[in-house]
This record gives sequence, C-alpha cells and structure tokens, in this order.
Amino acid sequence: MASSPSSHQTCIPMPSDPGGKPLDYEADMSLVPIHIVTHASQLPTEFLEPSPNGQLVIGFDCEGVDLCRHGTLCIMQLAFPDAIYLVDAIQGGEMLMKACKPALESSYITKVIHDCKRDSEALYFQFGIKLHNVVDTQIAYSLIEEQGGRTRLPDDYISFVGLLADPRYCGISYLEKEEVRVLLRQDPKFWTYRPLSELMVRAAADDVRFLLYIYHKMTEKLNQRSLWYLAVRGALYCRCFCINDNDYSDWPSLPPVPDNLTAEGNAVEEEILSILDVPPGKMGRVIGRRGASILSIKESCSAEILIGGAKGPPDKVFIIGAVKQVRKAEAMLRGRMLEMY
Repeated sequence: MASSPSSHQTCIPMPSDPGGKPLDYEADMSLVPIHIVTHASQLPTEFLEPSPNGQLVIGFDCEGVDLCRHGTLCIMQLAFPDAIYLVDAIQGGEMLMKACKPALESSYITKVIHDCKRDSEALYFQFGIKLHNVVDTQIAYSLIEEQGGRTRLPDDYISFVGLLADPRYCGISYLEKEEVRVLLRQDPKFWTYRPLSELMVRAAADDVRFLLYIYHKMTEKLNQRSLWYLAVRGALYCRCFCINDNDYSDWPSLPPVPDNLTAEGNAVEEEILSILDVPPGKMGRVIGRRGASILSIKESCSAEILIGGAKGPPDKVFIIGAVKQVRKAEAMLRGRMLEMY
C-alpha cells in the first residue's frame, strides 16, 4: 500500500476467524495507523484500481458542512483491516475525489456505511460519483429485527450511537460523538478547518473503525432473503435524493433476484423507488400537524416514505419498498394532495 508515515493510530476490532469461531470484540483489537490523504498516491492500489480478483470490504463515511447536494463534503473516511484513510476533499480537491470515483462506483468494493442517503447525495452532486454496492448497517439492523419477528415502527431508525451500544454488535458507548455534535452546533464549519486537529482525526476515525466488525456480526445473522433485500434497499437509498432527468438510467443496475429466491413459496417482491411531486408550498399539508398525516400513511403501508426536509430537495416525497406497497402509498399521498384544493 502506498501511504505516507502517520503519527495517528487507532484500534480496529476484526474477527480473527470469519468462517469459524464467534467474534470477540475485546480479543481482536488491532492497532492501526490513520493516514490523512491529500493525494491519490497515498491510497492503496487495490482501492484505486478495483478488480474482481481483489474484492474488498471497507468501512465508509463522509463528514462535511450540511452534508447534502448544497453542502460541502470535507472528509471521506475509509476503514481497511490494517489502516484508516481520511481522504481530505478540501485539500485534495476534485482531482483526489475523482481518483476515488472508480472504487466508490465499483461492484468489487463493498462500502459498509450507516445511513447512506446524504453521503450519496453529496458525492453525486458535488463530484459526479454514483455510490454503489453499499451495505447500510441501518437497513441491516431493521432486516435482522424483522427476521426476529419484531415490527419496526415508522421512523424508528437505529442511530449509529445506538447500534454501537447494542451488545449484539459492539456494546460500547460513544460519548465523543455527542462532544462533536455540540461543537458542530456551535460552529457548523468544524470540518473545514486545517490542519485537522487531534479531535477531528479521532472523531472521523471513530465513525468507521467499528464498521467492518459490525458488518461481520450482521451478515452472519442475515438469511439469503434478507441479504438480497439489504443489497437492493442499499442501492435504492443511494439513489434516493440523487434526482436526475433520466430516471437513473446511468446508474448501475439493481441487484438481480438470486435463483434460490424465485421458487414458489420463497419468492421475494420487487422493490422500487418512486418520487412524487408535491404542489409548491403544500408539503406542510402532506406532512400534517406534528407529522400526523404522513405518519398515518406510513402506518397504513410497509413502504419507506422519506421527505427531503430542510436539506431538500423540496416539494418531493420519496417512497421505497415492494411495488404494491409503494403504489398504495402513492395513492394515499395523491389523495391527501387532492384534499388541498
């Protein structure tokens, strides 16, 4: 791997035997370097040149100012088993990010991330990168809960702090996350300052250093059906806020249904993303007082219904799920819009 010497280090928990004995968080901690990357030559060749002969799984996250299409992506974190790379999008600029584009769009590199939507939106609109082949741990958590017979309530998404605290995955507290949140509220430009402070380096690394461990813990719990849903929903969530004029025709294809999931009695339902336009100034009526209207629609169907909110895009509702449930949600939302006139 090509990288510059690093004075920063952290610990990455990894399974010692992925195919055998259970994972042991405490026993399998490895001290690894944290590299601050301002030039593509500092990144591993196997990352920059994706290959079917060298498939990778990496932890992934982004930090920035108001991270979305209109914000500023400042740092992109990559967690490998033997190192963490903090890709400095401010100092490295567009040239560095473009060098990462093949890897971020590659089917040969799995990007493990918690809640990919806004990261994907920022990458797409700021650098023309179509984030692909993600394992979203927020989605995986919900699928594991569903396998266990537990029904998730609308808008009940596990936070990254909550995921880390769950003893089934890590069972650790992440107190520094709140410290950084306070700093971000005080100064939204926190991630733009250079050189990176020790706190910034540590906080950025902490957001990815557990992801590979969690990935192994989760994938061993997921059945084949859930693994397929995880891949499809991850792809749809990556597209969610990345609206374009060609109906995503230039994005990678959605994962096909495996042969073993097409048999009668085990068939899975096709999942889609639908985008509805809301008349200007009427989103408040769609949402309802204290969210009552949109909540009632969410409770009536099992599709995910997402709204851009303050970060946008405005006047659009995004629906993800099985075709029948999406169509049901569409009809209910259109009915709500008709009541406005």
